[in-house]
Amino acid sequence: MIVTIAGAGNMARGIGTRTLAGGHTLRLYDRTRTKADELAASLGRAASGADVAAVDEGAVADSDVVVLALPYPAGRDVAAAWAGALAGKVVVDISNPVDFSTFDSLVVEPGTSAAEQIAAAAPGARVVKAFNTTFAGPLVTGEVAGRPLDVFVAGDDDAAKQTVSELVSSAGMRPLDMGPLRRARELEGFQFLHMASQERLGLNWSSGIAILP
Repeated sequence: MIVTIAGAGNMARGIGTRTLAGGHTLRLYDRTRTKADELAASLGRAASGADVAAVDEGAVADSDVVVLALPYPAGRDVAAAWAGALAGKVVVDISNPVDFSTFDSLVVEPGTSAAEQIAAAAPGARVVKAFNTTFAGPLVTGEVAGRPLDVFVAGDDDAAKQTVSELVSSAGMRPLDMGPLRRARELEGFQFLHMASQERLGLNWSSGIAILP
């Protein structure tokens, strides 16, 4: 399948690595084109023969899956701007709407989630929540302590969830169906606690690797 990732940060690198490991075509978009170019070149060097390239936003029209590897609310804003192009597309939201200035709360209102807001911003898209509980570092290898990563998947469109699950499985990870898109509320809350606990565990949540003294 053709997977387009919006964003060129650590999570885009991790998900892009796994996408190529699954044998898929990868397209990378970032509003700063040089970042997408650099990530595409890096991923291409790491996976010889891989079909990976940086693209402009118009490439989403040819995509089977569009991954919004962007923080909240940037992912919601991009979904709104691309709403027409995303109609009928499988769109994956990976974000966690955490207040990063305090690490004390989520910034979405109770009774909703970042994923549900993205679905509202692009009503024709088939939105799936996935990858929000996986850290960037382990995504590059696809496992932790020799065990495959679990990827929680939530969405209202069963066929869209199946497509995302197939992407996850092909990349050597294990998809777990969490039910409808509203389960993103619990997934986002769970990951907020997971991220907040990292320092106490001697870990760096942004990379998922141990902090050495």
